[in-house]
Amino acid sequence: MNINATLIGQTIAFIVFVWFCMKFVWPPIINAIEERQKKISDGLNAGERAQKDLEKAQQEIAEQLKEAKQQAAEIIEQSKKRGAKIVEEETQRGHEEREKIVASGHEEVTSERNRVREELRKQVAVLAVSGAQKIIEREIDKDAHSDIVEKLVAEL
Repeated sequence: MNINATLIGQTIAFIVFVWFCMKFVWPPIINAIEERQKKISDGLNAGERAQKDLEKAQQEIAEQLKEAKQQAAEIIEQSKKRGAKIVEEETQRGHEEREKIVASGHEEVTSERNRVREELRKQVAVLAVSGAQKIIEREIDKDAHSDIVEKLVAEL
């Protein structure tokens, strides 16, 4: 009987111990385990989200970099076009200025030629009158014969 009463006492003590553990010990341990699992799960999810955000940010950076390179290329192309246009405009302006200078030079040469012709005509007229005076051996009055000189200048 001693074995049976001991066995029954031990069984009752074990049942009380199991009930005590199930009532007071296991719930805090299970809650701690569940909280730990939740924290680990949240951490993994946050890591996955961070990884996705990182990939997305890298894609956006790549797109922005590509766009910036494209804009830089466009700006460079516009600058080249503008530079070529300015060079062309200045070349055209230089040609126009050269044409003006050449035209002015031609005009100046023409007026100088006409002035020299008139002067030469007058000198030839004076020489002709001097020659005629020597031939006739008499002096011709310039005032009286100015119309003859004018006709001679007009003919030359």
